Amino acid sequence: MVQSSPTLLYVNPVAGNDRNSGSQTAPLKTIRRALELAVTGSRIQLAAGTYQATTGETFPLVLPAGVTLVGNESTKGNGIVILGGGQFTSPIFATQNTTLRLESNAQLRGVTVTNPERLGTGVWIESSSPIVVNCTLTNCKREGILATGTANPVVTDNVVLRNAASGFSIVRNAKGEWRRNVCRETGFGIAIGDSAAPLLTDNQVSDNRAGIVLNRSCRPVLRNNLVERSQEAGLVITEKAMPDLGRRQDPAGNIFRESVRWDIQNGTPGTVLSVGNQVNPMKVQGAIELGVSDLPLATLVLAPLAPTPTPSLTPTPTPTPTPTVPADGFADTRGHWAAGFIQGLVRQGYISGFPDGSFKPDAPLTRAQYAAMLARTFDLPLTRPATNFVDVSPTFWAYSAIAKANRMGFIAGYPDSSFRPDQNLTRVQAIVALVNGLGLSGGVLDVLSVYGDRSQIPNYAGDEVATATQRRIVVNHPDVHQLEPLRDISRAEVSALIYQALVALNRAPAIASTAIVQMDAPTTAFTDIQGHWAAEFIQRMASQNFVSGFADGSFQPDASISRAQYAAIVARAFNPGPRRTAIQFPDVPANHWARPAIDQAYRGGFISGFPDGTFQPDQNVLRLQVWLSLVSGLSLPVGDMALLSAYDDRGTIPQNAQDEVATATQSRLVVNYPNLRQLNPLRQATRAEVVATVYQALVQAGRMAAISSPYIVLGQP
Repeated sequence: MVQSSPTLLYVNPVAGNDRNSGSQTAPLKTIRRALELAVTGSRIQLAAGTYQATTGETFPLVLPAGVTLVGNESTKGNGIVILGGGQFTSPIFATQNTTLRLESNAQLRGVTVTNPERLGTGVWIESSSPIVVNCTLTNCKREGILATGTANPVVTDNVVLRNAASGFSIVRNAKGEWRRNVCRETGFGIAIGDSAAPLLTDNQVSDNRAGIVLNRSCRPVLRNNLVERSQEAGLVITEKAMPDLGRRQDPAGNIFRESVRWDIQNGTPGTVLSVGNQVNPMKVQGAIELGVSDLPLATLVLAPLAPTPTPSLTPTPTPTPTPTVPADGFADTRGHWAAGFIQGLVRQGYISGFPDGSFKPDAPLTRAQYAAMLARTFDLPLTRPATNFVDVSPTFWAYSAIAKANRMGFIAGYPDSSFRPDQNLTRVQAIVALVNGLGLSGGVLDVLSVYGDRSQIPNYAGDEVATATQRRIVVNHPDVHQLEPLRDISRAEVSALIYQALVALNRAPAIASTAIVQMDAPTTAFTDIQGHWAAEFIQRMASQNFVSGFADGSFQPDASISRAQYAAIVARAFNPGPRRTAIQFPDVPANHWARPAIDQAYRGGFISGFPDGTFQPDQNVLRLQVWLSLVSGLSLPVGDMALLSAYDDRGTIPQNAQDEVATATQSRLVVNYPNLRQLNPLRQATRAEVVATVYQALVQAGRMAAISSPYIVLGQP
C-alpha cells in the first residue's frame, strides 16, 4: 500500500484502521500510530470520537517536537476526547501518570483531555516549549496541565474544568505565557511554586476552592486576570513567594472579588505591593500595600465595579478585524515568502486572518491595524500618559489598542492631535515604532551601507533602522538590499518585522529566511587581540555594540570581569524583557553606572543577588556563574548528564549545578581554552571567555552565525 505524506495525517477512532495510509479517505485508527508516522512539521487531524485504551491507544502519548495534534478549535475540542493515562519516569518527579507529554514546538489544539487515573495529569510539560490552544482539560484526577523543569510553554484560550487538585500547576523553574484561559470548579485554579515565574494575563479564574495559590520562591507576573467567587481565598501567597501585582508605572489590572473569606491573603513575612488592581480592602489579609499608580487617575478604571456575568465555558472571542485562524495556515500564504513568520505569530495567538480564511499578506496595513498587532503582541510598562486623539473615538474598533500601543511608547500622533488611524503605514514608520517601543538602541550608522537605497532613509530614522538591522529585525523581499523605507508596508512585512523582534527578545525561535537582512558590520580593531584564540568572538560582539574596549584601544581579553560588567553585556546582548519584579540591592545605588543593566538582567532572569540581599557588583564573576546565568535567562532545556564525561575535572562541578553545566554543554555554550577537557568551573572568567560564552548563547538563540572554533565543547557524550 502506498503511504501518504506524513505532513498531514487523519485519524478516526471509529472508521479508521492503523493499516491505512492516514489520508482523509483512509484514516488511521489511533493517535499512537499517527505519532509513529509523524515527522517534524506533521499535522495530525482528529475526527470526533473518544481516543482511549479500548480503541488502541497507549498512554502516555508523546507529542514530538514540531508535531501538531488538532481536533476542533472552534468548539475547544467538544466531542474529540483523549481519555486515559499511563506511567512514565520524570527526571524531576520520578514515576508520574499523564495522558500527553509535549516536546518543544509541539502543538496541541482543539481537543478534550481527561486523565481518570489516580493522581493523573492531563498534559505534562517538562523543560520544553510547546503550545496548547483552545483545548478543554477536565476531570483529571490531579491537574489539567503541569509545567516543570525549565518549561516555557504558550498556553492560551483553554477551558480547565473540574480537575481534582488544580487547573494548572507551574513549578520548578517553569515560565511561559498563560493567556485567556478559563479555570473553574477545581481545588486550586492555578498553583505556582518553587522558582517558577510565569506570565498570567487575561485569565478567568472562578468558583474554585482557591483561585491562585503561590508558594516557595515563585515570582509570577499577574496582569488583567479576573479571580472571583473562590470558596476560601482568591489569591493566596505563602512562604517566600513574591508576585508582581503591578507597579507605579505599570498597573496590573487584576480583579479580585466575591471570595467567601479573602480576596487576597498574604501569609509571607514580607509586604506585597498591589497597584492598579480592583480589590476590596476589607477582604485583604496580611501585609498588602495598595499602591498608587503614577498614571492619570482615569487610566485606573480598568473594569466595571458592578459584577459581570459568569464566564461561559466556551467564551465567544471579542470581534476584531481579523477573527479567523485556520490551523493549517491561510489559503493565500501557502508558499508565500513570509508564511513562516505569519504562522509563527498565529501559533502564539498574536495575529489571525479574515472571515473568508485568507490573510491578505500583500495588502497594506493601516496605523490602527498596526496598533492592534502591537497591543496584542507586547505587554510592556505604560510609559506615557494617555493621549486623546481627536479622530479616535471611544467607539472606534481599535480605540483600546491604539491607547495601549501609544502609552507603551510604540506609536504617537501628529502635531494637530490626530492619529490618522486609517492612513497606511510605511516601512520606515513600522521599524521606528518597533525599535522605540521596545527601547532598543546602540545602532551603528555604518551598517546602513547594506542598503542600496539608504539615501531614502529619513534623517530622523537612521539610528532606529541601524539598530533594527544589527539585531536582524529588518526583513526585505524580494531584494534583501533594498529597504524601500517610504513604501507602504504590507501585512506580511509587518508580521515578519514583529516576529524578528520577538526573536531578538528571545520570545520566538529563529526562522531561516533569505529575506532577513544580515550585514557585515565594521570590525572594531583592538590593539591586543591579534592572534588571540577569542579574537573572532570579540570582533563580532563588538561589531554589534554588545561589548567595547578601553580608552587606550585595548580590549584586555585575559583580564577578569566583574558582575556589574557582565550584567551590562547581558543587557546589551539580550535586551531581556521582565520576568520578575525588580528589587533594590543595597550595594547598587541609583547612581551606579551599571544600575539599569543590573535591574534589566535581574528582571529578565539572567542574574540574582546573594542570600544577604546584596549584589556585590565589583566581585569578579566565575565561569560557572556565567553558564548558570545563561541557562536560566534563556530557559534552556535540561541537558544529558552523560555530557559531563567530556571534562577531566568534572569532580569540581558543585553537585547542585551539574544539571545546568550539562545543559550549557548540550547547548554548546562552553568554550574551553587551551584544553577542551578542562572545565575549570570555579575559576574567575576572563573577558574573552565571557564574550565567547555569550556569543555562543546568541548562536543558540538564532541571533548570531556560528563560529568555527576548536575550543567549543560540542555537547556530545
